[in-house]
Amino acid sequence: MLVPGLNMMAIGLMDILSIIGILVSVSTLLLGNLIGGGDIGSLVNGSALIIVFGGTLGATLLQFPPVVFIRSLEMLFWIFKPRKMDLEAQISRIVGWSLQVRRNGLLGLEKLIDREKDPFVQKGLQLLVDGNGPDIISDILELEMNAKENRDYQAARLYEAMGGYAPTIGILGAVMGLIHVMENLSDPTLLGKGIATAFVATIYGVASANLIFLPIANKLKTHIFADNQAREMIVVGIAAIAMNENPRNIEFKLDGYLHKNDKK
Repeated sequence: MLVPGLNMMAIGLMDILSIIGILVSVSTLLLGNLIGGGDIGSLVNGSALIIVFGGTLGATLLQFPPVVFIRSLEMLFWIFKPRKMDLEAQISRIVGWSLQVRRNGLLGLEKLIDREKDPFVQKGLQLLVDGNGPDIISDILELEMNAKENRDYQAARLYEAMGGYAPTIGILGAVMGLIHVMENLSDPTLLGKGIATAFVATIYGVASANLIFLPIANKLKTHIFADNQAREMIVVGIAAIAMNENPRNIEFKLDGYLHKNDKK
């Protein structure tokens, strides 16, 4: 879960690139098959489907514990419904906290703690109100931040692992199909089915790995990095308040997370 107030769930806002990517990937494969004189039905094979996707899922379940598998399913929705990060609004809030401390001291923030919905922000403000130094605040918050980052990266690696298993199991399906062909050389009516399973299983394995699983893993890693950057900004801001830095300087420091100059 991202930081409420910093990252709002963009209800109804779909990731256009993810949708376009899926449509382009599938349509180009089908179109290329048709242009080459093939039939779409030739790419549909129930046996190959079960072998590749069932085997990939089984191997993945064997590798990862249940908590990682459940987290990976939760994060899958990030591909289609990313959260909008309002970093500028969060910077304004942090600067407001700094001004509040300047006017009313650290205890002036105490009434704001319960208003925060995110435990990470609550903990940071509580550490600040308790009078902890910037080093202690940074150490505690960064430990929690890194632990969450590691959990999320582990969940993203699940799709990366599926991208590694799928082609190999596709080859396994191909070998099984060829075995079926060799066992039925005397019956020509069964040769076509066996050969189809062999080649289609390979297509399923390679295509699902490179067009689905690996892209999902990499996109999730991008979201995880952005989430971590947002939390890091909060840590830097709260630590700066603990050091009694000037609110204007805090704003200038945090502006670096906005990447305003990336296009220059």
